[in-house]
Amino acid sequence: MLSRRTLVLGGLKGAAVSALVARLYYLQIVESDRYTTLAEDNRISLRLIAPPRGQILDRFGVPLAVNEQNFSVVLVSERAGDVQQILDEVGRLVPLTEADERRIQRDIQRSRVFTPITLKENLTWDQVSAVEVNLPDLPGVSIDVGQVRSYPFGEALAHVLGYVGAPNEKDVQGVSDPLLSLPGFRIGKGGVERQFDQALRGTAGNRQLEVNAVGRVIRELSRENGQPGRQTVLTLDAKLQHYMHQRLSAEESGAAVVIDVNTGGVQGLCSTPSFDPNQFAMGIGYDAYQALLNDERTPLINKAIAGQYPPGSTFKMMTALAALESGIVNAEHRVFCSGHMELGSHRFHCWRRGGHGTMDMVGALMHSCDVYFYDLAQRIGMDRIADMARRFGLGSRVGLELPGERPGLIPDPQWKRTTLKKPWHPGETLIASMGQGYVLSTPLQLAVMTARLASGRAVQPHLAKSIEGEFQEQTEWPLIGVKPENLATVLKGMNGVSNVPGGTGYKSRITVPGMELAGKSGSAQVRRISMAERSSGVRKNEDLPWRERDHALFVAYAPVHAPKYACAVFVEHGGSGGATAAPIARDILLECQMLDAARHSVAQQPQAAAPAGSMGQGTPSTTVPVSGNE
Repeated sequence: MLSRRTLVLGGLKGAAVSALVARLYYLQIVESDRYTTLAEDNRISLRLIAPPRGQILDRFGVPLAVNEQNFSVVLVSERAGDVQQILDEVGRLVPLTEADERRIQRDIQRSRVFTPITLKENLTWDQVSAVEVNLPDLPGVSIDVGQVRSYPFGEALAHVLGYVGAPNEKDVQGVSDPLLSLPGFRIGKGGVERQFDQALRGTAGNRQLEVNAVGRVIRELSRENGQPGRQTVLTLDAKLQHYMHQRLSAEESGAAVVIDVNTGGVQGLCSTPSFDPNQFAMGIGYDAYQALLNDERTPLINKAIAGQYPPGSTFKMMTALAALESGIVNAEHRVFCSGHMELGSHRFHCWRRGGHGTMDMVGALMHSCDVYFYDLAQRIGMDRIADMARRFGLGSRVGLELPGERPGLIPDPQWKRTTLKKPWHPGETLIASMGQGYVLSTPLQLAVMTARLASGRAVQPHLAKSIEGEFQEQTEWPLIGVKPENLATVLKGMNGVSNVPGGTGYKSRITVPGMELAGKSGSAQVRRISMAERSSGVRKNEDLPWRERDHALFVAYAPVHAPKYACAVFVEHGGSGGATAAPIARDILLECQMLDAARHSVAQQPQAAAPAGSMGQGTPSTTVPVSGNE
């Protein structure tokens, strides 16, 4: 007999069974696809494959930054048995420092026992061979082959190319790129490597791995390689860059820049002393890095774009053009130079103690007469000089595709009132007209100024010629907006500097017919000369400590009859611009043209393959710094 209690219990059991059946139906039929996917996700691990980094080439296809095989020795601790014993054995074949062993022990503790741990990277072929021969006695040890960035030209291109390194916390903050989480992945840390990092990285590939419940890899199911980074071609000439580095390295410290006058392409950009970027790509040691940081000649700074220095007498072309464009004076304007000029209670000296006599504008540029430009500055004022300098690329970043460029400084009365909260004094106009005082420029800006003088156009410098076949180089530039006759006067003065006897750069002229240069030198004083020293005799640069010597500068273009190259050379504490910087500029511009001639000769051969790819001893002012040794 069925009682009420039996019916209630039977009903409850039936409801429970119905609910269970309904739930099973829902999970196995309705949600079948979802749980199948989840199961597959637990069984299959999708892992990224780092793409090869894009190559960097010079304008002729010469490799500047490439990828090379990187051999590493790795350890799977679960297969090793006594890990410390294996480390001792490996250490006899491949040197492991205390820092290496601490890192290895830390990685072992943080990783699963079946995960490979890198013991040492960048093995030599001899070390790889030694490990391979001893593998039967090294359980859990194997050789892994990866890639490392290599820079064939080393120090010669370090400041331009930069280097690559592992991303730090700042690099990954707010960035969703999964490549940054890959062990051993490198990103650009300076120079072109940093500027074009996104293009050079490429796109990650992936591989599907079958894993067990604890994540151990069972087998590889599929692999899809990524897209390599984009090949980047620069406007640089590797041969010219190598020559510039060798030539400039004869000095303690300096920089040089060569620009194509017509396109603005930077064909050479060098800063010395330099460093080896391969050390950074492979992981530079602490002591080596500290040595670079503490070097007073600052090898880590790219002086060509980040060094800000007084341009000295190389600035005089700006004062001359400003005066001509103002209409206040013309090219025939004459000034008598007695060796100094009086302004109030101050005396402003010319570098030539006895003076130059009567000078016109071309002669003043040719002989670098300071008094002549003092006179011009008094007549036209600082605002006109500053405006002309800015039109020629001084006082602001020129926008070259390199990180770390500095703007320099072209002062004027408004700048001083706003920045220093002080009034502008008439004597400061005289000093600024000489490229001293507050005036600062970079060697790159001086090269741009020279290119604009030689071409008469607002040439803009650039480094990228093409990226993966996409042409980047611009070749058309607007006119600079200066009257041709005024520009011709200044260029005539620069020609006189180098090619007329008595010119301050005549000793550093190019004598090869058709390759002559036109230039202007300058020296920037870095110390103040007292009246007592002037009375007893100003000490020569060579008798001073290195840090107290004048900076030496020279700007030039060549060939004179059809300008193609503009060059700026800066030698830190080099003394006389004519004696130190001018010969370097001459040699660089001659090398440019010789390389052109050689390539043209090869191209003309039917069976030849296509290319792969103001000077003298100065007398500064006793009250304010002016140009010293021209």
